[in-house]
Amino acid sequence: MDNYSYYERLGIDRDVYDHCEFILENLKERFEKIDLMAEKNTLKVLDAFRREHVQEACLMGSTGYGYNDIGRETLERVYADIFHAQDALVRAQITCGTHALALALMSNLRPGDNMVSVSGRPYDTLSEVIGIRKSQGSLAEYGVSYREVELKKDGGFDYEGIGKAIQDDTKLIAIQRSKGYSDRRSLSVEQIGECISYIKSIRKDIIVMVDNCYGEFVEDIEPTDVGADMAVGSLIKNPGGGLAPVGGYIAGSSRCVENAARRLTSPGLGKEVGASLGILKDFYQGLFLAPEVTAKALKGAIFAANIYEGLGFDVLPDSKEPRYDIIQAVTFHRADALIAFCEAIQASSPVDSFVTPSPSPMPGYDSDIIMAAGNFVSGSSIELSADGPLKEPYSVYFQGGLTWGHAKFGIMNTLQRLVTDKIIDRDMLKMIR
Repeated sequence: MDNYSYYERLGIDRDVYDHCEFILENLKERFEKIDLMAEKNTLKVLDAFRREHVQEACLMGSTGYGYNDIGRETLERVYADIFHAQDALVRAQITCGTHALALALMSNLRPGDNMVSVSGRPYDTLSEVIGIRKSQGSLAEYGVSYREVELKKDGGFDYEGIGKAIQDDTKLIAIQRSKGYSDRRSLSVEQIGECISYIKSIRKDIIVMVDNCYGEFVEDIEPTDVGADMAVGSLIKNPGGGLAPVGGYIAGSSRCVENAARRLTSPGLGKEVGASLGILKDFYQGLFLAPEVTAKALKGAIFAANIYEGLGFDVLPDSKEPRYDIIQAVTFHRADALIAFCEAIQASSPVDSFVTPSPSPMPGYDSDIIMAAGNFVSGSSIELSADGPLKEPYSVYFQGGLTWGHAKFGIMNTLQRLVTDKIIDRDMLKMIR
């Protein structure tokens, strides 16, 4: 059968297929650059594996207290090597990205300290961690104050505002690399580095924590390469390569990481305990695959941006600008389009393709959310997934794709669904070509 026949069997009609192939013809050079970045990052990961002497025994795991777990200890050295950090905490006991960030904050702040977010309002789920929204156990309950500096309209840091926000009680500054559910652009590592240099010029002792979720391996440097005291993320996003079934990491200075370890376990135990059970092989192999998997997700995001921008929708990032994370936002300004997009992603999934996602309340969010994620690992957003809040401007946030073929089909299927539902006029596809 020719290539189209396979897509036809999955419900893609000729007009949609031809339009998508037309879009892809103009992306070959850009995709080659992404492949080159993946190659560089793969070599960086491989170098760390070799230098830290990863061996078969590292893949076995431990039980109980997990004392002398060679696999766990070696993996944390590998992460520290890749991130050019003094130390790293990489644990299955860290349940998600929000948990990793809460752990980094709560372990390095004390009553009377102040934290400042200099990239605007953090991602929704951190609002209750900080106490922006009242919540039991928040930092605010423990006497940690909070200030916030918005990014400038051009997406850059407001250095004047940051300078004013830093006071004698300021202990930690948070920077969020990815945009989350906001309409701002994601931040490059270079931008983050310039901001860190400015902060350290005011006070060297201020801890700078970067929420690195969705950004790992998109560039060939990480925030710890440009002075961040902590880079924090989730293993069911980029660095887990789609294989890690759970977990999070904190990479950075020895003091910050040890503080986090003592909060995760207990004072006096720190990093010495924590059984790795039987999942270390997935952590190692997922990390080894992560640069290539991230590249596939990036291609999918760029493909989606080019399709939907060409059809007149607002997309962020746009079809041509540089990429600093794997997330692609498309704004529909109508609820039915957002829902249809997510339903099409779910229908494109290898798991639960027959399930229809419905908007519903979610812990940590202030509106109903629709989430499409028929994944091998529940909630894994390095796998093909999409979600969005059911409120204006009805933007969908699309990310992931373990393979290019799956990412490509998923995006084509969203277009097919919007055409079938007459949200997009079929004639527009022919006019663009």
